[in-house]
Amino acid sequence: MGNIYLIGFMGVGKSTIAYHLERMLHRECAEMDRLIVEKQGMPISEIFEKYGEEAFRDIETQLVQELGRKDGLIVSCGGGAVLRDENTKDMKAHGVIVLLTATPETIYERVKKSKDRPILNGNMNVQYIRELMEKRRTRYEEVADFVIQTDGKNVTDICREIIAALQPIHKSSH
Repeated sequence: MGNIYLIGFMGVGKSTIAYHLERMLHRECAEMDRLIVEKQGMPISEIFEKYGEEAFRDIETQLVQELGRKDGLIVSCGGGAVLRDENTKDMKAHGVIVLLTATPETIYERVKKSKDRPILNGNMNVQYIRELMEKRRTRYEEVADFVIQTDGKNVTDICREIIAALQPIHKSSH
């Protein structure tokens, strides 16, 4: 059956969608950022502060490999998980990659009250989010098996859209 990897910029709804898909598809959900926090015993912002982004990305890569050894998971990936080729190769080998997207304005509205977004480094504004999204957009698009826009849609509709998009992929793997 393979895993479903939800990727995209922070605030697009990966965690929320993963938990709803878990209920709709009766599959286990794994949220990478939460698992990293649990395993490391500290928030991601602290990992960035103490050890730097590279160390965080190493931890993330190790987790992608671990999750790839399981089957049928819905994985909510950290926003930067697909920046490393080895991670995307692993994800493609063990499932499908679904890119969730939203406009910078929507993302700002969703994350503006959050204190645990180390990559924003105090730049909590639409313009900074737009620039960061633009830097990652090509990468996200080139690794995704399909793209789902989340703006102005409710969670159930987004999940149904993902399930519908998975049908042909699921059928061809049998």
